[in-house]
Amino acid sequence: MQQADVAAAHAGHGRALRPGGVPAATVLAESWSAALTPHCGGSAAELRRSLERPAARLREAALAEPFDPAVPAGAGRELLLDARATDPVCLEVGVTLLGAYLEPAVDTAPRVHRLAAIQGAFARGYLEASRRNALVEHEQIARAALEARGSAERARWASEARFAAMFDSAAVGIIIFDPDVPSIEANDAAAAMLGYTRSQLAAMNIVDFVSVEEAPEVWAERTRLLNGSLDRLRLVRSVRRADDTEIWIDAVLTPLREADGTAHRLVGVVSDVTEQLELQQQLEHQATHDPLTGLPNRSVFFGRLNAAIAEDGADGTRPGICYLDLDGFKVVNDTLGHQAGDRLLQALADRLQSTLEPGGHLVARTGGDEFVVLVPRCRDRASLEEVAGRALDTVRRPVRIDGRDIVISASVGVVRHDGELGPDELMQAADTTLYSAKHSGRGRYVVYDRERHRSDVRRFELSSQMPEALRRNDFVVVYQPLVRLADERTIGVEALVRWQRPDGELLGPDRFIPLAEETGLVVPLGRRVLDEACRRGRLWADADPDRPLLVSVNVAARQIAESDLVADVAATLERHDWPAERLQIELTESDLMGAPGRPLATLRELDRMGVRIAIDDFGTGYSNLAYLRHLPVHVLKLAGHFVAGSAERDDVILRTLISLASALDLEVTAEAVETREQATRLREYGCANAQGWYYAPAVVPERVPDLVRDPFLRAD
Repeated sequence: MQQADVAAAHAGHGRALRPGGVPAATVLAESWSAALTPHCGGSAAELRRSLERPAARLREAALAEPFDPAVPAGAGRELLLDARATDPVCLEVGVTLLGAYLEPAVDTAPRVHRLAAIQGAFARGYLEASRRNALVEHEQIARAALEARGSAERARWASEARFAAMFDSAAVGIIIFDPDVPSIEANDAAAAMLGYTRSQLAAMNIVDFVSVEEAPEVWAERTRLLNGSLDRLRLVRSVRRADDTEIWIDAVLTPLREADGTAHRLVGVVSDVTEQLELQQQLEHQATHDPLTGLPNRSVFFGRLNAAIAEDGADGTRPGICYLDLDGFKVVNDTLGHQAGDRLLQALADRLQSTLEPGGHLVARTGGDEFVVLVPRCRDRASLEEVAGRALDTVRRPVRIDGRDIVISASVGVVRHDGELGPDELMQAADTTLYSAKHSGRGRYVVYDRERHRSDVRRFELSSQMPEALRRNDFVVVYQPLVRLADERTIGVEALVRWQRPDGELLGPDRFIPLAEETGLVVPLGRRVLDEACRRGRLWADADPDRPLLVSVNVAARQIAESDLVADVAATLERHDWPAERLQIELTESDLMGAPGRPLATLRELDRMGVRIAIDDFGTGYSNLAYLRHLPVHVLKLAGHFVAGSAERDDVILRTLISLASALDLEVTAEAVETREQATRLREYGCANAQGWYYAPAVVPERVPDLVRDPFLRAD
């Protein structure tokens, strides 16, 4: 398991697995006993009891810090000795179940290394115990042979008779030979193992199986065995059978001494370990390769990446990564079925491997529809981009499955090592760069940019922190006045959400609302803002009944698509006894224009309730005024760039929009009004309302009564 060993050596056997992801040891013991019962003696209950201790040791190894490979190795020995699971298939079952048991607790590269190290040590312990059992049996037979040859004359014949009986009936192969004489005395088991008859072997020399040229290290020990300076020699090697097939043998050679202490012949106790080694190779392959595509897995990839980083700069080159993710692969699974999706992955894996590996690059599958290409030595970014381009071209070629051509693209994040990043940081950089490629239009590669990466990491950090912030109620609502231009009186407020972080930083909606929309947290967040705005509206109205305010709340498209917005609004209005006509719901035109079905039905239902509907940031999307006749919209809120425009053409557009909106019986509110000149011009053009820093910034709810008295409020 050379590649896995490299991964473990460089990663220090990884980090302890997540405790919450590792089930109780009894879960492993239960599934283990059910799978092994057909291969072991005794009842399932007895087997389960004998497996509880090794299962507990494996769980301990997964969670311990630092990692001790002796613990899972001990569990492997106990599987063989205590559970009497001597059938080689028991090892395969054990390693497979162990991987499935621990995999839910693996979420990072170091933990992948820990899982691989546990499986490897477990298999090693099992195989060592198996070989130790065989060795004990070998020595017992060899000792009997020595006793038979060295006994006193009066018992010589009886002892040799017992040895002959044991020699002939032994299940393991036994051979007695003189290294210099073509005469091999073999029992039936050894003859069957080698494919010859005993008489054929009697005319053969041991060099016919182990030649001096092929195994000089074995023959170098021959003199020491015969002169007594070496008690025994163990070797595991391949030999040719009579039918020219190759088998692997595990042999222990011991000198056969005469009564005077001299030794001319050797006794070899031989076992056929071909199946055992093949199983070990299968387990090693399973531990290091993806079962669907046959490509190297994350463990191998990180081992090779660690090795490449260790050699970074030695010859003027540096390692690079092309992190590849298929675009729209879910559509293939959903429309053609998962079997077709699997065949597509296999075809693309074969193509990528045949295209890129001849250049010395490693192609691995990291999971799902993701592949990663390691370029161990690239001299510059251009050479790495060339590999990314070839990968994209390889994926773009149609794949024929079940009589149809499937065409798919991929996005690739390209990162060249900068001499500082570790393997996990390098993969994180590739991951965020891949994310940028997806958002740049897909079907392309994007090269790593340090500043963009830092920004993306910050976004991901904020995204992961949002659920806890929502639970802690870290999101606060502030209010900006809506001012009637005719008399410059405050007629309402727009509720705006801010994120007050524990470290004191106050984030505006541009920093977190897009993240909330991506994750779906905008639904509970929007529900909370709606509730808080209506609750405050009721408090203000109770304090000043003669000046009730309009409360305007922003709603995202996902709130309509993924929740019952009508029911949420109705429940909120009833809970706070807030009039429907005093609530205004704002949506962007991109969320509304051309949105048939549920969004349109939701707006019509809100309209029937008496809630006002406003299109926010009008002019940043479709700007389709004709379509507005079919929507239950009451207010247009003009985007700030219309108000700020100073050119004559901008002024013509502003007047035209206000005039057309008035013709459609829509009330117009101008956003981002910052100067008296802008307010005067808007009033002259017939704009009804305005908001912006010319009047007041967004303020805490306690300052809203001051806005009612005077909209020209400046921040303290």
